[in-house]
Amino acid sequence: MTEKEQAIYELDVYGFTIATEVLTPQEVDAFRDALIRLDNEVGDERTGPGSCRHVSNLPTLDPIFFPIIDNPRILPILEHYLEPTLILGSLNSRIVRPGDDDQGFHSDIPAEMLNMTSPVMMNTVWLLDDFSSANGGTRILPGSHKSGMGGPAKGSEVKYYVQPEAKAGSVLIFNGQCWHAGGANSSQANRHGLFAHYRKRMLLFQCDPHDQFPNEWHAQLTDRQKEILRMKHGVGVPRGSDAQVFK
Repeated sequence: MTEKEQAIYELDVYGFTIATEVLTPQEVDAFRDALIRLDNEVGDERTGPGSCRHVSNLPTLDPIFFPIIDNPRILPILEHYLEPTLILGSLNSRIVRPGDDDQGFHSDIPAEMLNMTSPVMMNTVWLLDDFSSANGGTRILPGSHKSGMGGPAKGSEVKYYVQPEAKAGSVLIFNGQCWHAGGANSSQANRHGLFAHYRKRMLLFQCDPHDQFPNEWHAQLTDRQKEILRMKHGVGVPRGSDAQVFK
């Protein structure tokens, strides 16, 4: 099988897959440094279960993150499920610190939007550190994307999850219907990750990239990035970009 075929097979069966060595060590360092800087400038605190530091809408904060949007190894896998008309729902980040606790298991798709044949959302986690059970790597419940449930039943315990270990530069791809959760960080260092999720074209953004996007950065986007961000006709004109899809 090709890498894409293997990834699709694993996504169909397990609900997730991991692509390794997508980012070079130099790219990992550059993304992590940019994220740490932005966290100091505009990051916020998430408290309660799944506590962490959070930085949202990264494409509006630094163009260094633009290559994430249409990575040539990852995007074709997402297009298989969401069609080439997909949009980037959001590109955010979580920084899980020593002592931050488990996040509750959840699906990112509400029950009324579940689709066993064609999910409306796919998620990607870009590892900027090695992920492990010790530092709170993402936990996944294999097969839960086929459960027909929008998340665990109230009061139930999720017992049989996996917590994949992978090197920095890898990308965890999973069906948005798959139950998942961040883990507790019992290590001595922060765990950094970027979270890019993609949606079918008729869904709304979680973080609209048009909001506060600097006009002077528009020329730095590739044509494909402009399509995915609905910026084909410029910043602030998403309706025109949407209409273009149907021509």
